[in-house]
Amino acid sequence: MTNQEARPSPQVCADGGLPGPWAEREGLAPVEIISSRAVPLGGPRAMNVRRTLPQRQRSLIGAWCFVDHYGPDEVAATGGMDVAPHPHTGLQTVSWLFEGAIAHVDSGGNSADVLPGEMNLMTAGAGICHSETSSPHTGRLHGVQLWVALPEEARHGAGRKFEHHVPEPVAFAGGSALVFLGSLLGSRSPVSMYTPLVGAELRLEAGAELALEVDEGFEHGLLVDTGEAVTLEGVHVPEDAVGYTGVGSEVLRIVNGGDGQARLMLLGGAPFDEEVIMWWNFLGRSTEEIRQFRQEWEEHGERFGRVEGYVGHGGPGRNRDGLDRLPAPELPQVRMRPRKNPPPHAQFEG
Repeated sequence: MTNQEARPSPQVCADGGLPGPWAEREGLAPVEIISSRAVPLGGPRAMNVRRTLPQRQRSLIGAWCFVDHYGPDEVAATGGMDVAPHPHTGLQTVSWLFEGAIAHVDSGGNSADVLPGEMNLMTAGAGICHSETSSPHTGRLHGVQLWVALPEEARHGAGRKFEHHVPEPVAFAGGSALVFLGSLLGSRSPVSMYTPLVGAELRLEAGAELALEVDEGFEHGLLVDTGEAVTLEGVHVPEDAVGYTGVGSEVLRIVNGGDGQARLMLLGGAPFDEEVIMWWNFLGRSTEEIRQFRQEWEEHGERFGRVEGYVGHGGPGRNRDGLDRLPAPELPQVRMRPRKNPPPHAQFEG
């Protein structure tokens, strides 16, 4: 998926950039609520996504730097997903679906379907391009698209790579989990990581309470897909929002106080201490780098390669708008400032 905001450089949250509310409960970890904002993916029948990362209040959770949440969308009404070839640098993309199917094709020579409960992980390294198109038989599309920032030592050396993993369900009292990245609940994913991370889909039955053992060196975010009465450490996390906790917790207490099943996405990792610039689909370290990436993409440079076999909703090699690849937006006139999260607990000191 591509970041197609019309002005992608400034990342502003819905409340104008003010920090989200923190709530403290005696004996429990404080929780920050990160609200989502609506972003259209473009086209005459734009498919909207709900974006919780990056925001002005928080750019990353561990190395997770991008969280888009979409659907359930009726494809007949929205047109579905039809993202022509577009570039990436310095990151990994994690595709995870609840409903539907998406065809992925990349310049590393990989093509695969994204299916519910199966993870596709693409490592861009120094540069890759790919396309994403909802399949013709998909009636409803529902899932998340996630990006992971690569650290300095890996962002140039890690070559183009594609991995597929189907996690086995892990049952616990009151629910189940699918661990697609890292280690949780005794389940471990075998896919490549360049910083310590965890990613899992959790399902909690009505009235269930989960005391989830986690790595105390990780910060965590809990995205609520469905569930009107989900609490994290005693704090209500609304649907489509993320509840964020800093480092230091060995157990996270998650409760579904509603009458139906709740579906949640847990994302965590060791704090990412490098400064980054994320502009459009590029992750870099300086304005000069981003400018170079953009120029190479616009000039069809070898950094990104070529997508062979893309069939969009406009036919072979074309999306519904007739594009065979996405053009990069114009660069902002101001110098882009690298961003880095504050220390995970800086908000509480003093």
